[in-house]
Amino acid sequence: MRIIILLLLTTTGYAQQNAYHYTVRKNVTVTHGAVVSAHPLASEAGLQMLQQHGNAVDAAIATQLALAVVYPGAGNLGGGGFLVGHLKNGKNIAIDYREAAPAKASRDMYLDKSGNADTKLSQDGHLAPGVPGTIAGIYASLPYARLPIATLIAPAITLAEKGFVITAAEAKNLNAHQEQFKQLNTKSCVFIKTWKEGDTLIQKDLANTLKRIRDKGRAGFYEGETAKLIVAEMQRGHGLITTADLKAYKAKERTAVVFNYKGYEVVTMPLPSSGGVALQQLMGMVEKYPLAAWGFHSLQSVQLMIEAERRAYADRAAFLGDPDFVKVPVKQLTSKAYLAERMKDYDPTKAGSSEQTKAGVVAESMETTHLSVMDADGNAVSVTTTLNGGYGSKVVVGGAGFFLNNEMDDFSVKPGIPNMYGLVGAEANAIAPGKRMLSSMTPSIVLKNSQPYLVAGTPGGSTIITSVFQTLMNVLEFNLPADQVVNAPKFHHQWLPDEVAVEPDFPDTLTLQLKNMGYKIKTMGYIGRTEVIKVNEKGQLEAVGDKRGDDSAAGY
Repeated sequence: MRIIILLLLTTTGYAQQNAYHYTVRKNVTVTHGAVVSAHPLASEAGLQMLQQHGNAVDAAIATQLALAVVYPGAGNLGGGGFLVGHLKNGKNIAIDYREAAPAKASRDMYLDKSGNADTKLSQDGHLAPGVPGTIAGIYASLPYARLPIATLIAPAITLAEKGFVITAAEAKNLNAHQEQFKQLNTKSCVFIKTWKEGDTLIQKDLANTLKRIRDKGRAGFYEGETAKLIVAEMQRGHGLITTADLKAYKAKERTAVVFNYKGYEVVTMPLPSSGGVALQQLMGMVEKYPLAAWGFHSLQSVQLMIEAERRAYADRAAFLGDPDFVKVPVKQLTSKAYLAERMKDYDPTKAGSSEQTKAGVVAESMETTHLSVMDADGNAVSVTTTLNGGYGSKVVVGGAGFFLNNEMDDFSVKPGIPNMYGLVGAEANAIAPGKRMLSSMTPSIVLKNSQPYLVAGTPGGSTIITSVFQTLMNVLEFNLPADQVVNAPKFHHQWLPDEVAVEPDFPDTLTLQLKNMGYKIKTMGYIGRTEVIKVNEKGQLEAVGDKRGDDSAAGY
């Protein structure tokens, strides 16, 4: 098997790929429709729907289902996500299918007898999963699609049943988790073996699960045989999810967050995504400053953005949670007066301090995956889904063939104790039965003159919000070319720990300047994998897959 990596490709057509010999396309410029996701075969599945006269929602559904097969570390049936859409009739939609705590979950379930948090239990094994939401989300999205579920799920079924060849990156990831797979699973699964690039991954159990969803709809997952297999897996591993939890789960349509930034409309996800609130705060805090004049990766622009990030994440820790369970002062947190007050102590000459910068005062995985879609009719869809950590809880449902999430770690296991991404939380995000854990996922769409202009999002755990923030600034302020918007080196600050994380290719000169201002700099691996579709000055769709993975764009 040969996988060809093309760094740049401009095309007006698209040759259909096959599962045993496919190409990663990093950049396509097209006129009719485009899909960009974490895997070329998933992007191809979405493109097939567009070519069969489906719309952007059809393409998003098919891409998600295919990712559940070809990208098992994050694509999923056993996790959840958010969908943000702008439809050709002008309607904005936001569908919340975030996982929920099982009915048997309790506030202190991960504390030992001494009151210490045991985060291993919230991250690995059978106590880590929340009730999955992905299939409920797909069925909640279906009324906005054109094609039947049998058509949308067909590519995923074929890929699972007939198999596909894996990339070097997937082989490496699977091999890195072998010991956990062996220790945490109660039954043998297809993932337990030594893998190499070009091996074929066949998933018969997963194919049968997908067929039950095709034939019986939402009940094909949350009831019947698949539900029995999930509950049996929970019982073998002493987990909490029950038949009643599965049957009770519902995806929720929420009101999209929409705000103005210098004449553009930004459409993004509301709570329990912290991303929509934080993105509005971040952009509101920097809006009055001359970022464009300062320039991309200038010391002034980077330092300002870091200090805005510090303040937004401090507020995230203190105030944000599931709005169905806690009252969150969103209007106050995003008001111009509040954001101006937050920036009063901003000093452009030196580093701020998270010890001094607390939450404001108001009156009241890193493994995730993102996909972006635009079609020829003016529909745009931005979807981020997740298992949380890589391969989630590492538990495969015996006989059903899919990984369960470890999203319970996104609750505040204990106020002030960081989760796997270093994020701390307070009572607003404490565990409660049926509650949805706070998320950083930030699927977003930017409208220009009320029409889709940019679709963006990324995985990356706690870095998602800052990555989307930088992506939007790269377009709206710095006017970078689409491939640079996606692939430029990123930085990240999340209040605690009080340090700036940068990618390995972040400019050395800028790093030194920040250190001289008093910032602690930490070089980490790649930050996120951003998927962007941008409408250029000719009205064409420029779709870019991130260089940081096997991400691939498709279009026609």
